[in-house]
Amino acid sequence: MYAIVYKSDGFPICRQVAGVSPDPVVTWNTEVAAKAFISSKGGDADFQPVQLTDDAMDKMAVAMGCPVEAITFDPYPG
Repeated sequence: MYAIVYKSDGFPICRQVAGVSPDPVVTWNTEVAAKAFISSKGGDADFQPVQLTDDAMDKMAVAMGCPVEAITFDPYPG
């Protein structure tokens, strides 16, 4: 699975869900699908896909200001 993060700070694209904190991280099944989404929104300069590895999850947790165990996911399209 892949998430899309801001290149500047590593914060992932999330979906706002009432009563859920932190917001669920949106995921894509493949890097190709994530890149296609970024390109379709004209976000190539600001965003990049990252594979959801332990290291990537740790970095997202720091960017989100929460423990890694608190991160939830929402597949695109959701």
